Amino acid sequence: MIRYSTAGESHGRCLTAILEGVPAGVPVTEDFINKDLVRRQHTYGRGERQKFIEEDRASILSGVRWGETLGSPITLQVANKDWENWQKIMSLSAEDRAEKFQLSRPRPGHADLVGALKYDRRDVRDILERASARETAVRTAVGAVCKRFLEETGIRIFSYVHEVGEVEAKIPDDVPFSELYARAEASPIRTPDKEAGEKMMAAIDAAKAEGDTLGGSWTVVATGLPVGLGSHTQWDLKLDGLLAQAVLSIQAHKGVEFGAGFSSARNRGSDSHDEIRYAAGRGFFRDTNHAGGLEGGMTNGEPLVVRAAMKPLASLRKPLKSVNLNSKEEMTAEIVRSDVCPVAAAAVIGEAVTAVVLADALTRKFGGDSLRELKDNLSRYVEHVKSF
Repeated sequence: MIRYSTAGESHGRCLTAILEGVPAGVPVTEDFINKDLVRRQHTYGRGERQKFIEEDRASILSGVRWGETLGSPITLQVANKDWENWQKIMSLSAEDRAEKFQLSRPRPGHADLVGALKYDRRDVRDILERASARETAVRTAVGAVCKRFLEETGIRIFSYVHEVGEVEAKIPDDVPFSELYARAEASPIRTPDKEAGEKMMAAIDAAKAEGDTLGGSWTVVATGLPVGLGSHTQWDLKLDGLLAQAVLSIQAHKGVEFGAGFSSARNRGSDSHDEIRYAAGRGFFRDTNHAGGLEGGMTNGEPLVVRAAMKPLASLRKPLKSVNLNSKEEMTAEIVRSDVCPVAAAAVIGEAVTAVVLADALTRKFGGDSLRELKDNLSRYVEHVKSF
């Protein structure tokens, strides 16, 4: 079983993750991980911290030797460069406590108020520092390791931005996923539709000028998946449920769908399902993929297609009304440095959390303490399915 946990605050010394369950023998380097951190960090709509202050780089502190995983826990760390300017505010010492560092006006739409009430904190910084999407920097690093593992088995994961605000990209059905990915990677907003991308960036600029924020949606695609990852036998083993949990755990995400998703609710069954075909040497397959690669909580051999909806961020330069936690006086919420529209970055994070779930499902299905053992098991299974 592959599992991980993260630790660290947005403006603390660093972010740390411990990743367990990756088989021994997976080739992985810090450079490979850091490519995804750069993809997450440098996208259109990010704030000043991501553009000009942080230089996100992951360090591998354990679990890898001579470029290969050992099968033991992998420790990853991403340092916060901005920590230098926050040492008093985020100090460990009670002697540094000062009223001027405290925040008492929670932001509507953020974890501020609920967290303060739950954990009995009068300073919402005690909540927002951990609730911040800054935590996803180290989650992206975790996902990069899992992507590297999946690549060794022929599974590829990529993403693109589908919507920003009211601007929707036109995604042609006859363009291969590999080409969509290439187009997205060449776009500052990470969309394969160049015309829509220009409109998306204009919408982000307009929102920034007005002190506002924008949300949107992104799509993650995974190819090369074998049939049968996940299970129909229990509710908590269904792969679509596990993927939905992972995606909705990303800060500010409010919706997720697979394949045709919500649009299938408006269609008839004859237009919603994928007819089954068979060819010798290939086995069973479909000509369409309305299901998004999932049936009965399991992969069906077609590409996995996940789409998620992200709300506009709660940190506004023109803040909404709030109430002071201490005086109970009505006033505007705190102004906290933030992004205008991080949807393009969220798509990269979506790749990461998808990779973790798929890597876990792969190890549950095929076992193996080493990469070679798992690949042998996978190869035999694939041949069996083809000749079924």
